[in-house]
Amino acid sequence: MFIEFDTNNLEQSKEILEELLQKSRAQIEELLEIKEKTYDNFAKPYQLIAQEIEEFCTPIFHLDSVKNSDLTQKVYSEILPLISIYSTELQQNENIYRALKDIQSNYKETLNIIQNKVLENEIRDFELGGCALDADKKEELKQINLKLSELSKEFSQNLLNATNDFELIIEDEKDIQGLPQSDIDIASFEDENDNNKTKYKFTLQMPSYIAYMTYGPNRAHRETLYKAYTTRAPQNEQIIETILELKNKKAQILGFENYAALSLATKMANNEDEVVEFLELLAQKGQNKAKEELQEVKNLAKKLDNLEDIQSFDLGYYSEKLKKEQYDIDQEYYRPYFEKESVIKGFVQFLNELFNITFKEVDGKKWDDKVQIFDIYNEGVVQARIYMDLETRKDKRGGAWMHNWHNKYIDQKGKNILPTAFIVCNFPISNDKTPSLLRHDDVVTLFHEMGHAIHHLLTQIDEPFVSGINGVAWDVVEFPSQFLEYFAYEARVLKTFAKHYKTQETLDDESIAKLKRARNFQSSLNMLRQVEFALFDFKLHQKLYNAQQMQDLLDSIREKYSPLQPPKYNKFQNGFSHIFAGGYAAGYYSYKWAEVLSAHAFYKFIENGIYDTRLSKLYKDLILGQGGSQEMDQLFTQLTGEKPNIDSLLRIDGIIS
Repeated sequence: MFIEFDTNNLEQSKEILEELLQKSRAQIEELLEIKEKTYDNFAKPYQLIAQEIEEFCTPIFHLDSVKNSDLTQKVYSEILPLISIYSTELQQNENIYRALKDIQSNYKETLNIIQNKVLENEIRDFELGGCALDADKKEELKQINLKLSELSKEFSQNLLNATNDFELIIEDEKDIQGLPQSDIDIASFEDENDNNKTKYKFTLQMPSYIAYMTYGPNRAHRETLYKAYTTRAPQNEQIIETILELKNKKAQILGFENYAALSLATKMANNEDEVVEFLELLAQKGQNKAKEELQEVKNLAKKLDNLEDIQSFDLGYYSEKLKKEQYDIDQEYYRPYFEKESVIKGFVQFLNELFNITFKEVDGKKWDDKVQIFDIYNEGVVQARIYMDLETRKDKRGGAWMHNWHNKYIDQKGKNILPTAFIVCNFPISNDKTPSLLRHDDVVTLFHEMGHAIHHLLTQIDEPFVSGINGVAWDVVEFPSQFLEYFAYEARVLKTFAKHYKTQETLDDESIAKLKRARNFQSSLNMLRQVEFALFDFKLHQKLYNAQQMQDLLDSIREKYSPLQPPKYNKFQNGFSHIFAGGYAAGYYSYKWAEVLSAHAFYKFIENGIYDTRLSKLYKDLILGQGGSQEMDQLFTQLTGEKPNIDSLLRIDGIIS
């Protein structure tokens, strides 16, 4: 029913892919020889050809992120140019482009809305791929795409190497006082070179880094970690310059003034001004409250430690103390209630209640022993498969993400191919002393990534190019993930899994209420931080910048909107993998854009009761079920009966009442 995850022939990937691409080229040529081309005899099989390549390459790319090694790096580097060249060839194939245009012209009135959306998207993407260019420009674009792929990989690898290379060894026990015992246990080791003395190692891996930046009492150590983190991979500065130059050149070749304009061609936002005005409005709405929130931290730092000059590396430490003082919230108090296995068990129970889907754990091939595999049943019928890889490892890229593998479609033999996906997180590791105990923030992250996953896995669309998350505009693809996050604060949901891993006691109502009240702690500061990233990203792609101009741009945005200026050595941009090694270039604003939709939709669930059967089914059928077959603004209006409103987000974040 499902294809097993198998990379036994990893070393032969280049040769296998070369054969596969040649086969695909031949199949496309056969399609082009059809005289009377229709959707069924051309557009449909054309989609299926792409599926075989995607299904082969995805595990390789995935493995390089979750089980990084010299071999995965070598294989990735070998197949990346092949894929880039093939993709560019395809995008610039005028015969395919004309065939799709002819089908659209001849059969538009007889095709259904889903088929027409496939054609509309493909024709647009062919034009954005340079299909209408002359031969010289096509070749130039081909080389640009190839180079951008290589640079993106190099950027990511530099960041991973720099993250893994740093260690802070602490010897004095007073410098770890106040840290949660579970983090101390993970950090502790006996130094064989120093009479087996117990020492403590902290790294730039997220669980370790966050633990010390949040609870570490030694300010100098906090700055050491912060400086190491914000100055990682300085060689990426030159890579960024080249990426920006190539993207700007690519946009101009395709007839756009800049890369930001090119980016918006596939998004819900209408133009550049609309994006900038949206972000600046958010900043203006939150600026005064953010200053008040920062002043509260400064006052506490002054009161506790007579600290006058609070810096970026102090913010997490004193904010945690302030949060505990204001809300009596100690994240570590909650961790024993969020043991990973208990969370997963209760989480899938919640999804069953909300969407009538069931998770059944199954055996299968996987890349690490701690990976868990589940088949998902939708109203009793098997619908999809999901792989969960949740604990941090040294060979795993930092962060959290969902990666789709198979799409839902019907193959040429009439077989129903079911969707599959991976969820990857970097939660605290389990060891012999303690299980993986999550912070509530980790729980929220799991909800977020599962929101992406079920958007892909619960699709009812059989056309692979608009099935699941495929074909969904980039600036609304975060809507289902952010929407699901909000449920991670609801008492009725939390009580399904928030049970103490030793006593099995359920988290009490008051503790849950504190979490919900604390959700908006420093919400304005957090919003301004995201707006800072988004404005920097978007404006960075509106014209060409060198490294110094890029720094000046970032500084100017910070001076205008950030209440706390970071140290001059902060080179955040060198680690901004979302836009330089991911798909968010000129699109980081999408997080906030989609949050407006998710907040507005969630209010509808609160108004009707979070387990409202009618609304849940409508959400599953429309937002999740329709995938990219319709524009999200249309689906949203069908769900809510309204247009999305920015005030919903500001209200749910506590910025306005």
